Amino acid sequence: MKKILLIALLFVSIIGSSQTVRKYSNEFMNIGVDAAALGMSNAVVATTGDVNSGYWNPAGLLKVEERQVALMHASYFANIAQYDYAAFATKIDDQSAWGISLIRFGVDDILNTTQLIDNQGNIDYNRISLFSTADYGLTFSYVRKMKLEGFKYGVNAKVIRRIIGKFASSWGFGFDLGFQFDRDDWHYGLMLRDITTTYNVWAINEDEFNKIKDAVAGQNQDLPESTEITLPKAQLGIAKTFDFHSDYTLLAAVNLNMQFAQTNDLISTSAVSIDPAIGFEFGYTELVFLRAGVGNFQNVEQLDGSTKVNFQPNIGLGFKFKGVQIDYALTDLGDQSAALYSNIFSVKVDLSIFR
Repeated sequence: MKKILLIALLFVSIIGSSQTVRKYSNEFMNIGVDAAALGMSNAVVATTGDVNSGYWNPAGLLKVEERQVALMHASYFANIAQYDYAAFATKIDDQSAWGISLIRFGVDDILNTTQLIDNQGNIDYNRISLFSTADYGLTFSYVRKMKLEGFKYGVNAKVIRRIIGKFASSWGFGFDLGFQFDRDDWHYGLMLRDITTTYNVWAINEDEFNKIKDAVAGQNQDLPESTEITLPKAQLGIAKTFDFHSDYTLLAAVNLNMQFAQTNDLISTSAVSIDPAIGFEFGYTELVFLRAGVGNFQNVEQLDGSTKVNFQPNIGLGFKFKGVQIDYALTDLGDQSAALYSNIFSVKVDLSIFR
């Protein structure tokens, strides 16, 4: 038995050493979902408690009282890229719940000009074709209450599908683990993304690759790596709810988003980089919500060699009535970061209203 384990460990280590570890991999899974959360700059790991918890922290799914569905659409890069999200969650019993969600980030009708010039060097526009590229993330979530009062944990199993026209495609698999703890008006959360690393295997269409690898004389291209690994990330959150005369509430939340690599985040070391996020939600009788947040703090090098801290402020509005909640977020208010602002809408429905 020991020999079998030793061989297995050796095999895993050999495979692991041959993989490509990228600092930024499967980034479409890090954009975020739900306009309510985006309006608070994603500082919701400790407080999320609806169908969208499957993305932010699966432990929050236990707060779902009825079957819920959620939908979101956003456009990026001047409507070039489309980002869509759908989710469903329901309670199993008082101790557990489950959910499923799907994310698609795609760019359609891209011009394929690789065959624009024929073998004689003539330009032929009839040789231009169209293709699309799309990334899909399917997540299965499960949450269970722990024996220790106030604690709950949740697990995500993720399937990643990425398609670049007929040129290449990949399958990926990974897991997330989340925890939440509530005590009085205080809320704590921990989300561990890609805890086992998310492993993507690419299939390259070599026939298509051979058509373009010699496109530039003297600069032949090598076949890309067929595998990539997404490194783990962690998000630590703390929040507090303030009640004023029963009708008014204020939720204040802080997130510490951590990557175990050196990046341009506000706090950056060779071991870990930390990007803080702060969010607020003011509510009136659980009917109307006003949200604001700031996050994505980055050290950006300027043309003169100096460094400037950029950040992304967001605002949002929400309206909830009889089990239907509609939310809006305007991201990057005031253009304080390198990212472009986006108008984002989402809807959440308790299916019990149809009974």
